[in-house]
Amino acid sequence: MKIAFLPIDNRPVCYTLPVQITRIDKDIEFFIPERNLLGDLTMQADISGLFKWLENLPQCDAIILSLDTIAYGGLIPSRRSEETFEEIKDRIECLKEILKSKHAKIYAFSSIMRISNNNINEEEKVYWNRWGKKIFDYSYQTHKLGCESCIANVIPSEILDDYMAGRKRNFEINKIYLEWQKEGLLDTLVFSKDDCAEYGFNVQEARALEALGGFTKTGADEIPLTLLARAIGQPIKTAPVFLAPECKDLISNYEDVSIEKSVTGQIELAGCQVASVEDADIILYVNNFEERQGEIVMGVPTKPFDGIWEKSEKPYMIADVRYANGADNAFVEQILKSGCDKNFYGYSAWNTSANTLGSLICAAKVKFCAQNYNEEAFKALEAVRLLDDWAYQANIRQSEEAEIKYAMYPFEERVNKFLDTNFTPEYKFPWNRRFEVEVTL
Repeated sequence: MKIAFLPIDNRPVCYTLPVQITRIDKDIEFFIPERNLLGDLTMQADISGLFKWLENLPQCDAIILSLDTIAYGGLIPSRRSEETFEEIKDRIECLKEILKSKHAKIYAFSSIMRISNNNINEEEKVYWNRWGKKIFDYSYQTHKLGCESCIANVIPSEILDDYMAGRKRNFEINKIYLEWQKEGLLDTLVFSKDDCAEYGFNVQEARALEALGGFTKTGADEIPLTLLARAIGQPIKTAPVFLAPECKDLISNYEDVSIEKSVTGQIELAGCQVASVEDADIILYVNNFEERQGEIVMGVPTKPFDGIWEKSEKPYMIADVRYANGADNAFVEQILKSGCDKNFYGYSAWNTSANTLGSLICAAKVKFCAQNYNEEAFKALEAVRLLDDWAYQANIRQSEEAEIKYAMYPFEERVNKFLDTNFTPEYKFPWNRRFEVEVTL
């Protein structure tokens, strides 16, 4: 199968993770642009270079497309871009003509602009460092009250006008994509709800797109991987097993639906079927939270897993979502002690619950449907996930002074023992921040 994949940006989870996953099946021919064509934290993508890449693609079975990358230069630039609606519209019309010539199934997603509840402008416009939380409150209260909040009087009019103009432009561009789908150009189109709250302009826009026939999904970075899973193989009957079943109606951090709905939504969007344990091809263990989702790096505690986990005799995968952005150390101890067997189809604890689920299900489906299975590639993927999500995010990241090369060594030994491998990892921080580490073997 030939698959082309246009990522959101050049982060490891967006760029190297899909490569690692598709290597599990040697029969997948995977086409991805050179990494230097994609954007990063401060630089947008080389859009003209990406147009050339798209034009030169061989005939593919499927194209996985992050529309923000072409329209704005990436997910972060979609919030910062100063270009007009007309400029963006002209650009995506050129994209449309290229896609029409490819005669491939196209699985696309576009973001609904998020509203961060903080005064940090690392991924937003410059004024967010002073007015971000006020803009969030204005959005939240205006939606909740059903009329404009008086908070508008506190925010300088030129800032609020600029922000609302950017939102309107992006929303109108999303409506164009919806027309493409109705014309039959796109096999699947997802509008992503990134970092949601209960109320806000982003929630209103999602409902408006749904009213027009659009499909919206909580999450963002994992959606290209979920669409990759959708493009591959037959439906797999998947049975979610919650380790705290009485708490599956609780809502994860950065999301607006229960963890149960998040799980079933990810399964279905990945082209799989929710099934009972008895009928399932594969079991999805979900280490869900019991009071609230914790977050180690933010100092938000939660009750760690304290039960006894007994793995299935069927194929199984493990979504560790008790904490956002990092593993549950207590639960990982049980996984490591249980040993890695032929039924193990993957582990993930990457960032949000949606991130974890989408990436995990994608890898498990590729392995399950592989025509030419590559065990070494699967073990390499799992080594990276355990070293990133467990060793680094849940442990080493908390020590600002730790020299990562030496601090990770005890974890490397345990991961190699679990997987029966002898990997020698290296680490770097491609965006020059501690939020994401890149693990290479």
